[in-house]
Amino acid sequence: MNLSKVKMVVSDMDGTLLNSKHEVSDRFFELFQQLKTQDIQFIAASGRQYNSIIEKLHPIKDDIIVIAENGGFAMNKGKEILSTPLPQKNIVEILDTLANVPNIYPILCGKHNAYVSRTSEVFINKLKEYYTEFSLVDDFYHFEEQIIKIAIYHFESSERYIYPFVSHLEDTLQVKISGENWVDISSPNANKGYALDKVMSLYNIKPDELMVFGDYNNDLEMLALADFSFAMENAHPNVKKAASYSTSSNDNYGVEKILEKLIF
Repeated sequence: MNLSKVKMVVSDMDGTLLNSKHEVSDRFFELFQQLKTQDIQFIAASGRQYNSIIEKLHPIKDDIIVIAENGGFAMNKGKEILSTPLPQKNIVEILDTLANVPNIYPILCGKHNAYVSRTSEVFINKLKEYYTEFSLVDDFYHFEEQIIKIAIYHFESSERYIYPFVSHLEDTLQVKISGENWVDISSPNANKGYALDKVMSLYNIKPDELMVFGDYNNDLEMLALADFSFAMENAHPNVKKAASYSTSSNDNYGVEKILEKLIF
């Protein structure tokens, strides 16, 4: 594995760069500074909202590109480079579908804020880990804010208790099982691969110059763009099948161990 051409590194956050305590390691920040001296660009690509990603990576926020909301929104060092909102007609269709799904918690995701119905305190406490900025609203249907994505949470399993109810929407929208508890629904063009392709064009990056790390189905499109695609040990079987390489788990410094191989 010859990594000498790599100019750009892209990492998912939850289950990948973040450990199971939702922390970024000190070792990563040390490695980032070394990669920066080698002019290797770093991109954080996540289903999280932009503000939440920036909070996790605050020490390096001015030096990175952020692909947020599963590719629906992207910022380059504080400047917007991509926004792919959901049409209002699709929002209504999704909300009508979700009204028939029990024990779920939908979130309407804007560029810099999220909107949640007044619901259980237990869920609001869970939400705070993923959304640093959110507001409580009374009515999703009469809501005029531009929405990038609708995220849906189930406390037990998104794959079992959310996806079967919304899979039919895949005919016209992006429907992604983005984590053990999450399903994300967004515009047809809003995925991490679509956003990353735009960034690659901006920086003139070729597949053999790109390294990507991921763990769940919302990472598949961006993994397909890279010659050096890595599945975490804790990854979904679909990701392990799609990636060219594998690394240790997110709790065993899987990303950091590979980044160390990039250091001259």
